[in-house]
Amino acid sequence: MHVYTLKREQVVQKPLENIFLFFTKAENLALITPSSLAFRVLTPSPVTMERGRTIDYTIRMLGVQVRWRSMITTYEPPLCFVDEQIKGPYSFWHHTHTFERHGTYTVIHDLVRYALPLPLWGVPRDLLHRMYVRPNLEHIFDYRRSVIAGMFGSGKERTLTDAAGPQMQAGEVFV
Repeated sequence: MHVYTLKREQVVQKPLENIFLFFTKAENLALITPSSLAFRVLTPSPVTMERGRTIDYTIRMLGVQVRWRSMITTYEPPLCFVDEQIKGPYSFWHHTHTFERHGTYTVIHDLVRYALPLPLWGVPRDLLHRMYVRPNLEHIFDYRRSVIAGMFGSGKERTLTDAAGPQMQAGEVFV
């Protein structure tokens, strides 16, 4: 399995506990997801965030509505949680959300590790990743950064997608 990695970091002007609480409400995902994806949470509200919680969604990909089920596999308030795809468009999806206090600011870290299913309609995996998946994920996370900055104020922001510092592990490509 070929695993790709997307890393993002954002600084916001709100306390850690407020930011963590916002991100642990599944209902808020629709607020920070581009409307073109027609994202919808299917799990009845309120969704109580906890380890082992499954959450069902739909999202539009390539014009097709796709069901997605994730499970919260790590939940350590107010510092981190991990959602992993159980069923959905990827053969592997592992999204680690970490939150770090810096005085009155909070640093939001996203680390997404994902793999594409094979075969993909006869299109080479790396070509599909480069032409569609990578740009689409970058667009989603750019949109999130913009909405979050508008909601919570921004500190100094930076994107780590092309940073030279992080170490790659075998089979990973930083995008």
